[in-house]
Amino acid sequence: MCGLAGVIGDSDRERSRDVVSKMMASLCRRGPDGEGLQQWPIATLGHRRLSIFDLSSAGLQPMLSADGRVGVVFNGAIYNFLSLRGELERSGAEFRSHTDTEVLIHGYEQWGLGKLIGCLRGMFAIALWDNDQRKLYLIRDRLGVKPLLYTIQDNVLSFASTARALHQGGVPGPLDTIALTEFLEFGFITDERSIFENAKKVPPGHIVEWDGSNLLDRPYWSLPRVTKGRGPIFQEAVDQTEEIFREAVRIRLHADVPVGALLSGGIDSSLVCWAAKSVGADIRTFTVGTPGDATDESADAVETARQLGISHSVISLGAGDPPATEDLISAYGEPFACASALGMLRVSRAVKQEVTVLLTGDGGDDVFLGYPYHRHFLMAQYLARGMPRVGAKVWRRMRRLFPDRGLLRRFKHFLDYSTGGLGAVIQAHNGHPLYHQFGLLGERLASVDLPQRQTPWSVRSSQNLLEDFLLYDWRTTFTGEYMTKVDGGTMYYALEARSPFLDHVLWEYAGSLPLQTRLRGGQLKAILREIAARRIGSAVARRAKRGFEIPVCKWLAKQWANEFLKMFRDSSLAREKFIRPEAVVKLWQGTAPSGEVPVQLWRLFVLEHWMRAEFS
Repeated sequence: MCGLAGVIGDSDRERSRDVVSKMMASLCRRGPDGEGLQQWPIATLGHRRLSIFDLSSAGLQPMLSADGRVGVVFNGAIYNFLSLRGELERSGAEFRSHTDTEVLIHGYEQWGLGKLIGCLRGMFAIALWDNDQRKLYLIRDRLGVKPLLYTIQDNVLSFASTARALHQGGVPGPLDTIALTEFLEFGFITDERSIFENAKKVPPGHIVEWDGSNLLDRPYWSLPRVTKGRGPIFQEAVDQTEEIFREAVRIRLHADVPVGALLSGGIDSSLVCWAAKSVGADIRTFTVGTPGDATDESADAVETARQLGISHSVISLGAGDPPATEDLISAYGEPFACASALGMLRVSRAVKQEVTVLLTGDGGDDVFLGYPYHRHFLMAQYLARGMPRVGAKVWRRMRRLFPDRGLLRRFKHFLDYSTGGLGAVIQAHNGHPLYHQFGLLGERLASVDLPQRQTPWSVRSSQNLLEDFLLYDWRTTFTGEYMTKVDGGTMYYALEARSPFLDHVLWEYAGSLPLQTRLRGGQLKAILREIAARRIGSAVARRAKRGFEIPVCKWLAKQWANEFLKMFRDSSLAREKFIRPEAVVKLWQGTAPSGEVPVQLWRLFVLEHWMRAEFS
């Protein structure tokens, strides 16, 4: 786990060193254990290190080949690096360290980039410079766990782990109004865009190749296709999943620093802890407790830890002690308004005092289908396939008779999904429209269209709704919100998060299973529930999903009220003509007396904070 930065194509070595040094300074919290910088005639690589494997100076980066021809900076963890190292050593490679980074150097030299990347099992953002070929390769892991951005100006490519680092280096250009609109819609910016107009994110599962004049962006991995038809019988799927999952946990336990696990009390994290115990690991587990809150899971977690016989601690987050918004702004390189990230930050701060590597249950709901809307979309898909062709036309004429509020609203949306597919799902999200409804947007944003909302309604999509949605969700919420939340929250406190459910081998197997297998009998995460029932007990297997909620919209109406009003009476967003501040204050005044304001005001609050911090 680290931060990386570089400039390629600038022959002014002093200028490149200055730019990279500024970017590295912005990344210091991602890598507090050391820094390094290496230059070639037209290339400068920089690195901030969080030591996980081989804590000695032998693990410092940039790491070079023996002849200095190849240099690499790397953020992440290669979990199978020991087996790869053994294979390389048998072919004559001589290692000088015990890090996973050095495997990248020897693997590139012996196998070439394609075979090397295909062998890697882990999470990674890699920048590899080949000085003989005058080529840079930027590689991002298959599921987008680790971030990597770049920008090209005047045939000079600059890259870094965060958009803020690029900005601190003075290279990314003006704000992207479509990205700002995405943030207002979702509370995050998708991987399709960056907050800065000229910066791009390396897509998950892609290699970006740059030779000084030509850029090639090519995929090396994609989501598995869902098997049509029966697939394996359910018990076979359960057995195979358990085997792959236990191996995914086992290889993530290796580190030269203390390892712990986050235990929420739910199915996914309980299975992570069970698997760690089953392979002989002795790790500490941690639970976030919110005393008096309906979402508090600490009692369930304590009972699970007792059943498994593992050491356990509860970290209490008091409801009367709201976290600082400033931490949210500092931890994330772009505007980010996922409220639960505030909880992630406080957990990370507390856990870092005990461990440096933290296993989590992230990703289980996404590939094994654990959200209620997964079931709803599959049911809508079944209805669409059984509906006569004229059914969609009839519903389009009738739908205006049904209200958008009350009990009939959900029924209306369900029929929309069954006739309009993904386009209907996207348009049902009430994010961006509310800004127009209350006239909150200034002249620079009022006319900006959101590309996602242009997705047409389609009967064909409705007949494949869940599969279409899973691909869309991976490109938006999964990478833009879920992966960003964990990476930013943990790395802000120099904590390495590892999730076995994000193992690409597990995703290739589980993601190819028929949807009806993963939702057997309409049960969410049916496969994981079966494993939990077998290995831990029926109580854990039956637990319903409970989200960890931070009541920011209530805090804006109360604890943060004065700060909110003061900010929007002298607004940076207003000066840039992004918002109409009088309309923002009016909406707050009309909703705050109820004790809660719309989530759109929370997003504007975060964006205003970000603007002030970034451009002060």
